[in-house]
Amino acid sequence: MKNVELIGTKRGLKGTSGAQQLRRSKLVPCVLYGGKEVVHFSVEERALGKIVHSPLAHHVELNIDGVKHPAVLKDKQFQPVTDALIHADFMAAEPDEQLRMSLIVRATGQSAGVRKGGKLNQAMRKVLVKGKPGALPEVVELDVTGLDMGDSIRVQDITLPGVTLLDKPNDVVLAVKAVKKAAETAAAAAAPAAAAAPAAEKKAEPAKK
Repeated sequence: MKNVELIGTKRGLKGTSGAQQLRRSKLVPCVLYGGKEVVHFSVEERALGKIVHSPLAHHVELNIDGVKHPAVLKDKQFQPVTDALIHADFMAAEPDEQLRMSLIVRATGQSAGVRKGGKLNQAMRKVLVKGKPGALPEVVELDVTGLDMGDSIRVQDITLPGVTLLDKPNDVVLAVKAVKKAAETAAAAAAPAAAAAPAAEKKAEPAKK
């Protein structure tokens, strides 16, 4: 994963009122879990946003009051109306410890099946993995060039050195399927057949003498 440095400051005020005060100052309250102690801190909203809004996985080096903590972003919260970033959770990521993370899946290349008119369907946008921070990639890239019509890539087909995939092995990640062509509009129906029983002929009245 790409290393990103993030500078933070320990929070003096905690709770709702303290968090609101931080947000008014364009700071985001954060928590670091998994280390020797839980650390409450804040970071600049703009700096944190560059990590939060990226689809890639990042190994973050938190510099909190001069003390460095290797970590990964685990969760974030947004204000439901304004979509502003209001909270973030980090998990300590020591080099020799295993981490569980969801990684973005990205297809590369153009499959043979797509060139024949098929469609590439991506059933899984992320895969759940476990591994040491140094072994985890930013994104899982899958080359689909060799996929023909009806072919697929399943979880069991993905190989990441030093990383264990935790989803069900038989789950489909990517597949090339035939496109169903819209049925042709039927020709206008023929005019209804004439009534089976012919109309009774009117009989002429006999002439009066």
